[in-house]
Amino acid sequence: MDFFKDLKICYIKTSKGEIRYRKGGAGPAILMLHGNPQTHVMWHKVVPALTSKFTIVCPDIPGYGKSYKPKISMDHSNYSKVSMANDMNEFMKLLGHNTFYLVGHDRGARIGHRLALDHPDKVLKIILLDIIPTIEHFERTNKEFAMGYYHWFWLAQRYPIPESVINKAPEEWFFAHTSREKKDKDFFDPQALTDYLECVKNPETIRSICEDYRAAASIDLKEDEISRKKNLKIKMPTLVLWGKKGKIEQWYDPLLIWQKYCVQEVTGYGVDTGHYLAEENPDEIIKSINSFLK
Repeated sequence: MDFFKDLKICYIKTSKGEIRYRKGGAGPAILMLHGNPQTHVMWHKVVPALTSKFTIVCPDIPGYGKSYKPKISMDHSNYSKVSMANDMNEFMKLLGHNTFYLVGHDRGARIGHRLALDHPDKVLKIILLDIIPTIEHFERTNKEFAMGYYHWFWLAQRYPIPESVINKAPEEWFFAHTSREKKDKDFFDPQALTDYLECVKNPETIRSICEDYRAAASIDLKEDEISRKKNLKIKMPTLVLWGKKGKIEQWYDPLLIWQKYCVQEVTGYGVDTGHYLAEENPDEIIKSINSFLK
């Protein structure tokens, strides 16, 4: 399969900075948001099969990849999911897409969740990969979660404690974080891996990743609480997918949890993968996207 087919890398200037992205295809737009510690490149196995029916837009989310790095602040507000959702809404508007479908994985799915809440007139349908709402994770925290998701607490430590450690060996951190071994053959395509490693070797990327997690442990929870008190829920059709070999299925009932945050009935299922669904089993993700967005 051609790497991203004919979707070339582009850059666009937003009110806060420059976004790196790829765009191509024909038809209704799908905004595809990646997770940590990756870039938009994580969708390369999925995108070529979708461009005949959809216009695909894959950005590096703010702070990640080669997109601009928001300034840090005491309240971490520039990395809040409300702020990043607004950034992605502006980005899509600049590209001429006033409405769009949304597919998000990991951190990108958390931005997608907020986009669906704050911009319900823009998101037509949403697909969320391998997450439950951030506030649910923290409210359900126990020893298993703290050990399995230890990075949530480590990366959220005050600046520059985690950054100073990670930047001494960013490549080693990447492989440890993704539970990969350098010597092993893997589902990460060599071209994708090159992009991931180039970006995490930039200290500003590591700083941004940590700020993302600091926001999750602070301002994001406050804004989730406000949304809960207002009974603000996802209004559009929602599909939830998760890796059957990952932590989500071990610890939670994802559909039952997500139903509390959605107006319409939530559908979804576990895919025979770990955390990296789009790279481990792209055919299943392609099938799910085509079926849900038809």
